[in-house]
Amino acid sequence: MTSSAVPATRTARALEARRQKTEAGLARIKDVLNQMIKSRAPITMAAVARAADVSRTFLYEHADARALVDEAMNQAAGKRVQDRQTVEAELEASWRERALNTEAALKTAHAEILAQRDQIAGLLGQVRDLRSEWSQEDIARIITDNGNLKKRVRELTAESKSLAGKLSAARDNVRFADKRISDLEVQLVDRPVPDVDGLAGCR
Repeated sequence: MTSSAVPATRTARALEARRQKTEAGLARIKDVLNQMIKSRAPITMAAVARAADVSRTFLYEHADARALVDEAMNQAAGKRVQDRQTVEAELEASWRERALNTEAALKTAHAEILAQRDQIAGLLGQVRDLRSEWSQEDIARIITDNGNLKKRVRELTAESKSLAGKLSAARDNVRFADKRISDLEVQLVDRPVPDVDGLAGCR
């Protein structure tokens, strides 16, 4: 082997070793980023370099490494937005369900109140029309039933007012949730692309 062939061989080995080291570093970076995204951990240059056992210089200067980090940061930001949207949607669904349930209960209470009033009116009419034909015991019973029905109507009226208040509060909460979602959508549209260099420098 000539003297010129020896340096060439060493150079080739050194380049191959450097290539393998780079590929191994990129593989570790990719694994670390995937884990951070799954665990919702904050993605920073310092954290990635430390967990992947590479230098920050490697992350900044190697195009493939920098692209992996940038893509992971964008993906993590999207997941955070999606998480917030999911929470908002669940909150809105909860309040909407409460509002619907309260509204249904309110309608039922109104229907029962109307039915009780109709029954009271019927009893009063019977008392007036048949007073001469009924015994005092029958009249006393009807009067007692009438009093009980009036009491029930008062209870249902109070319950109806309470349900109306709950329904109003539930509707207010639904409108508040709608406004929060609308504001979030506006923020997402207007949100600038994060400056990765600036973020890394702050850390």
